[in-house]
This record gives sequence, C-alpha cells and structure tokens, in this order.
Amino acid sequence: MIKTIIVDDEQHCIDWLKDILARQPDVDVITACRSVDEAEKLLKHLTPDVVFLDVQIHDKTGFDLLRRLEQVDFEVIFTTAYEKYAVQAFKFSAVDYLLKPIDEDELKLALEKVSEKLKTKDFSEKMDVLLSNVQHSGRHKKITIPTQDGYLFQDISEIVRCQSEGNYTHIFINGAKQPVLVSKTLKTFEELLTDHGFFRIHNTHLINMGFISKYTKGKGGYVTLKDHTVLEVSTRRKDEFLKMMG
Repeated sequence: MIKTIIVDDEQHCIDWLKDILARQPDVDVITACRSVDEAEKLLKHLTPDVVFLDVQIHDKTGFDLLRRLEQVDFEVIFTTAYEKYAVQAFKFSAVDYLLKPIDEDELKLALEKVSEKLKTKDFSEKMDVLLSNVQHSGRHKKITIPTQDGYLFQDISEIVRCQSEGNYTHIFINGAKQPVLVSKTLKTFEELLTDHGFFRIHNTHLINMGFISKYTKGKGGYVTLKDHTVLEVSTRRKDEFLKMMG
C-alpha cells in the first residue's frame, strides 16, 4: 500500500485529487493539509511514501517546505498550474510533476513510476538536485540521469556530448573511461540541455559547446572536441551552428 499525503492550499484541488486516488488500487491517502507550516508539523510524525505537493501554497512554495525538512525520505509528486522554470527543474531532477488540472491517466503513470522509485531510496539526492536547480533557475548545474542501476547525479558542465543509438543515448562525461547508457532518446536531452550551452550538430550528436577546440570547414564541416573526438556537422545545421560559435 502506497501511503500518501496531499499538500495544497485549494480545497477543491484536494477533493479532486482525493477522488482520483480513491479509485487507484494500493493507494492510501493518510491526510491532507493546506499550508507549509501544517505540512512541516505532520511530516515530523508521519512517514508517507509519497507527498503530492503544490508548487504555490499561499505565500510560500513546496520548495520552502522541502528546505525546512532535515531529511526527505519520501517521493514527491509536484502539482502545478504554471512555473515553467520549475517544470524544467523537475525534469532535470527526475522528480515527478503533474500539471493542473490533473489528468487521471497521467496520475496513474506517475504512481507507477513512484512504485519503482520507492525501491531505490535515493530521495535526498534528487531533492538536492531539484532545490539547487530551482534556486539557481537561470543556470542549472546538475542533472539526474536514470541508469540501469539507479540514478547518476551529474554536473552539466562536465557532460562533453550525447550520442544517439535508437531509443538509447550514450552520455560522454569528461574524464570518464566509458559513456553512460540511458534508455532515453537524444531528443529528450536536446530539450533539456539546448538552453545550457549544448547544440545538436547532427541527428546523432548533441555536444557541449564549451568542449569545442576546433572547427574545420567543409560541406557541413567538422568539430574537434577537447578529448580529440572529431564529429561531422550536418549541412542543414551548419549555419545555425556557426551563429552559435559567434
């Protein structure tokens, strides 16, 4: 049984979420509260598996609540109607979120993912990444990368490049002997990293512009990275790439 707590300042949102959760097997809603202060007191005594946490709670945020807690030993599913920067932070941190109005099918998928994550018990690390990214929303410093063994909490600045292999992506990290294989498409990482100094030079290659040491002219041209890797730039991406090069 997945024990849950709902934290939301709007009663109709609490009622709606309770109604959906009541129809889910193996889910038990312990209680609900409508303020950060109340939630903080409850979480000192209760041990939920999952907390459904609103982003904006009166004049405070769900992030304020997490910062107050000495330890986050439960999964968090954020509920939000806006805060675009925060949504990106959730993606960087592999933390689940649901956009309001909450869709029942999306909630079911979130609960399925939570069931798997409860087995790994790496809540605190993901929360550290999330809170760091929210606090420094202009420039994310870390990303949570799901691997076969669990999660890798990686500094973005040390990712050299990402290479596509079908529905998988190889992530090459500065100084690492072997790339990390992730069961996500290159497009997923392109969407996350493009605003943080990365550029997709080819269908199969997304690179950290900070690791470029040389560009060689040609039909599309070639880039040489600081680790001496040479990669082709596709013809249709050449102009945009050169603009980024400045």
